[in-house]
Amino acid sequence: MSGPLLDYVLGLADDALISAQRMGWWISRSPQLEEDVAMANIGLDQLGQARSLLAYAGEVEGDGRSEDCLAYLRDEREFRNVKLVERDQRDFGVAMARLLIFSAWQSELYAGLVRSTDPTLAGVAGKAVKEVAYHLDHAGHWVVRLGDGTEESHARMQAALDAEWPYVEELFTPVDPALVEAGIAADPTAFRAAVLERVAKILDEATLAVPEVTPRLGGGRRGLHTEDFGFVVAEMQHLARSHPGARW
Repeated sequence: MSGPLLDYVLGLADDALISAQRMGWWISRSPQLEEDVAMANIGLDQLGQARSLLAYAGEVEGDGRSEDCLAYLRDEREFRNVKLVERDQRDFGVAMARLLIFSAWQSELYAGLVRSTDPTLAGVAGKAVKEVAYHLDHAGHWVVRLGDGTEESHARMQAALDAEWPYVEELFTPVDPALVEAGIAADPTAFRAAVLERVAKILDEATLAVPEVTPRLGGGRRGLHTEDFGFVVAEMQHLARSHPGARW
């Protein structure tokens, strides 16, 4: 079962890693000084999740690759993250729309993994579920503030949701049935309704509409990514690849 388990763990790790990288871009660029700190802390939470999961992925793989090797020395097609987290998010409304969707999904994911028969996944989830609750609350406050704000902020927040929504469905890509039956993995199809209900409740408070758009093709779990992904990976890996084996 190491093959499916490795793919599953890498998928969760890469989701958190790439999201953390995107969140880091906002440090010094947020609309408020306090938001710089908040975005940095959220990114660090996600990076912590990624480190724990990548370290475990290295153990499952059994080839001696460390968390750093998996983060910095894999090529684009070897990453297993969903496309939602990898796209450019230099618009603050897009960043908050994405964080709302992603943290709602992670909340249900980790709530399920707390009961995993895999002790490592259960341990990671036990810590992460508390962190993600804050991420969801933070994103929700901003979405409501912008959605139920001025005419312009409402329009821009709705446009941000419309841009992100085509990538939502990939979050619920089925995982290997054997992992679910063994109690190791949380089945994303089982908590799809709960995630969408959470998001819809916040959007209703924000006077925003749930977008009616055609889902984009997935494939992130199979290493098929968007054009944006090459740029974010190159930026993330530049230092490690420029100075191989360096320690500090």
